[in-house]
Amino acid sequence: MHKKTLATSLISAVIGCSISFFSSAELVLVVHPSNDATIDAKTAQRIFLGKENKFSTGKEALPINQVPESASRASFDTDTLGRSSTQVAAYWSKLVFTGKGIPPKEVANDAEVIAIVAGNQDAVGYVDSASVTGAVKAISLN
Repeated sequence: MHKKTLATSLISAVIGCSISFFSSAELVLVVHPSNDATIDAKTAQRIFLGKENKFSTGKEALPINQVPESASRASFDTDTLGRSSTQVAAYWSKLVFTGKGIPPKEVANDAEVIAIVAGNQDAVGYVDSASVTGAVKAISLN
């Protein structure tokens, strides 16, 4: 009995640590290093919901989203856009159906976001802060 209780406690501790590790990941916006625009969470929200299509510098803003299955996407939708991923999908479905908007391009992961942003001065995306490389400039969402 004692071994079983100890094993259960260890498994619970490992799962708990894993959950807190993943939930503590910090998302940051990433832009091309030459992009001098001022971007805060409200501006990011407007860009990713299609309500704004230019940076503060007047240059075009090309948002890059992650796929709905991504943990980063779920966090971004909830924390930055203030909506669940389901609500964001419904929002974009309505805009597409009425001809009033086209949702941001979707990519599979942080590495793809960084590759696109590094190669396009107009692109803006979001990644886990641990994924940021020297190829992009990170902007905190807090």
